[in-house]
Amino acid sequence: MKILILACVSILTLNISAISQDWDNIKITPIKVHDNLYMMTGEGGNIGVSIGEDGIFLIDDQYAPLTEKILAAIGTLSKDAIKFAFNTHYHGDHTGGNENLGKQGVDFVAHDNVYKRLNEGGSAKEALPIISFNDQLTFHLNGLHINTRHYRNAHTDGDSIVYFNGKNTIHMGDIFFNGSYPYVDVEGGGSWKGLIVAVQSTLNNIDDNTKVIPGHGSLTDKEGLKIYYNVLKDIEGILTPLALSGLSLNDVKKLKPLEKYDGDYGKGFMDPNSFISIVYEDIYRNINQ
Repeated sequence: MKILILACVSILTLNISAISQDWDNIKITPIKVHDNLYMMTGEGGNIGVSIGEDGIFLIDDQYAPLTEKILAAIGTLSKDAIKFAFNTHYHGDHTGGNENLGKQGVDFVAHDNVYKRLNEGGSAKEALPIISFNDQLTFHLNGLHINTRHYRNAHTDGDSIVYFNGKNTIHMGDIFFNGSYPYVDVEGGGSWKGLIVAVQSTLNNIDDNTKVIPGHGSLTDKEGLKIYYNVLKDIEGILTPLALSGLSLNDVKKLKPLEKYDGDYGKGFMDPNSFISIVYEDIYRNINQ
């Protein structure tokens, strides 16, 4: 399992290295979700931006070399300062800009485990959340009640989903990879079971008109999240009997049990081989522990 995790870290490192010489060609694109509420794409996790009389509320900040581009893109929407920035989890494609923004006086907020992992990972003081919480938190900003809800052991052990009450919009962080296989960071406290629980819970808390910002992929709605959930449940239904029968990972790979999804969902960060390795091992371990 440690070898597998190191392989996934290597994949992420390679991806970062591959684009590190090409930051100039990356475009930060604001996408309007509602009045004064935007999703921004670039390289890394999708960013959320709420604009209003109290200032800017930011969700995640991608990689450090993109900070100036992100600020410039925000500047086309509002000249106000960033009041708070919120990290949905600790991964670098969502927190890489923390230090840059922190040095400019932006205050960060995140779950306790995000603070812990960033701190233990050697992040600069300016990159650390100054406020952390253990379950739920509400920001009363820009005429909105912005609720954050922690889901333990999903993508990581520090994931939060952000609810923009009054805008019927949520930001799911990496609990939701729209259109691709999700990454379950087992070493970072994530679990396949917890990921499914988080998605199911979210579906129960939104309606057909809710706009859904995923951690990766395009803006969608409840129907799009349902599709993702059904894929996750189908994968679980395919792999669980194999784990119950005691098949090794290598034997499972030979069966190509997820072949019907590999073509469409295996083109993102998680290639089919890495995805089934992490998920099958997690399911197998939970069954046999």
